Amino acid sequence: MKDPTTRRKILASSGVILGGGVAGCLGGDGGGGDSDGDSGGDSGGDSDSDGDGGGDGCSGETYEVGYDDSQTTVCSDNFPTDEKLYVYAVQSGWMNWPSVMKAFNEQYGVQLNDDDRSSGEALKDARTHSQNPTHSAFNGGYTFAIQAMRDGLTTAYKPANWDKVPEDAKTENGHCTGTRKVTTAVTYRKDIFEERGLDEPETWDDLKHPDVMQDLALQTPQAAVGLAAALSINNAYGGSLDDVQPVIDYYNEIQEGGAEFTDNFLAQFTSGEYSSFIRYDYSGLDLKYNNEDVPEENVGVALLEGPDGDAGAYNALYGYAMLADAPNPEAVKLFMDYVLSLEGQQHFLDAYARPIRAPEMEMPDEFPAQSRYEDTQFIVDQAELIDKQSDIIQDITRGAEL
Repeated sequence: MKDPTTRRKILASSGVILGGGVAGCLGGDGGGGDSDGDSGGDSGGDSDSDGDGGGDGCSGETYEVGYDDSQTTVCSDNFPTDEKLYVYAVQSGWMNWPSVMKAFNEQYGVQLNDDDRSSGEALKDARTHSQNPTHSAFNGGYTFAIQAMRDGLTTAYKPANWDKVPEDAKTENGHCTGTRKVTTAVTYRKDIFEERGLDEPETWDDLKHPDVMQDLALQTPQAAVGLAAALSINNAYGGSLDDVQPVIDYYNEIQEGGAEFTDNFLAQFTSGEYSSFIRYDYSGLDLKYNNEDVPEENVGVALLEGPDGDAGAYNALYGYAMLADAPNPEAVKLFMDYVLSLEGQQHFLDAYARPIRAPEMEMPDEFPAQSRYEDTQFIVDQAELIDKQSDIIQDITRGAEL
C-alpha cells in the first residue's frame, strides 16, 4: 500500500502527479483514427513540431486536437486572454478540478472559471442561455449531459483518445463523452462512531440509528450526486425507476431523525458537527488521504446494501459535451483533449475518482475491497433513466418535501 502521508505531501507541494496509474452518454463506435488510437497524444494536444506556431495566420502555437472526424488544428491566438474559459461545473472542491485547472493553465496559458454549481443547475443555466451561450462545454452527471444533447444544446466533438472510452460511455454522434466514474458511499467519523458505540455501517438501515440520523448530511436529487444517492437507497429497498416510494419513505424518516439536505457540509464534517455524509466513494477517500483538516484514521468510507442484501451503491458516470455556438471553441477542444489524456485522467485518480481510462492505469490500494464493490454496486438502464429522470426528481422532491 502506498504511504498516504507521502501522498498528501506530494499533492500539497505539486498540485498534480503526472504519469500512468488508473466516472456520459449512450452507444458509440470506436472506429477511425490512427492504428494506436492516440490521435491527439496523451499530453492533451501536440504543438507544431517546428516550434514556430505554424498554421496560416497563426502567430502563436498550434495544436492538433480531436479524434477521427473531429481532428483539427487550433491556434493559441484564439484562446481567451482577458477572460476565462467557462466550462460548467468545473469547480474547486470537486473531483480534483483545481489540479486540472492549474495544470492546464500552466501548460497552455488558459485560465478556467471556477464554476460552482451542480449538474442540474448547470443544465438549467445552459437552457436559459441557449440563444446566447455563456459557457463552452457542459460537464456533469451522465444523464444531465444526455439531456443537454436532447435539448439541442450540444455539438459534435470527439476529443483525442475518444476511442479509449468504452462504447457505453459515449455517444456515437460524438456529442457526449464519459470521463470518470464514482460510486455512492457513506463517509463517517470513525472516532465519533466509536464514542457513540456505533459499528461501521454496512446497510442503509444502519443510517437510521438515532445517533447517526441526528447529524447526517446529504444532497437533494437536483444534483447528480444527490440523484445517485436517491437511486442507491431506492434500489436497496426494492424500488425501481417506476417506483421511488421507498426512497421517499426513507428520506422522510431520516429527516424526522435530524438528517439535513445541504450542499455544504465538508467543513462541518471535519469539525465534528456532522458525523456522516452521503456522497461518493471518491469524496470520502479524498478527504481521508488528501486533507489534513481531519486525521485519516478518523475517516471511514463504506459501501452500503439494503437490509435484505439488495445492492445499494449506484455506479455513476460523469462526462462532458461541447456546447453549440459557444465562445472559445478552440480552447475548449484543447481542454477536453487534456482531460481525456492520461495526464488529465491522473488528476481524477489522485482524488480517488476512477478515470474512464482506468484499465490503462494503476489503481491505488486505498480503495475499499473489490469484493465490497461487487456485493453492493449496481447500474440502471441509462436510456430509461434519462427518459424518467425529471419525473423521478420531481416525485422525490415533492414526496420528501425537499
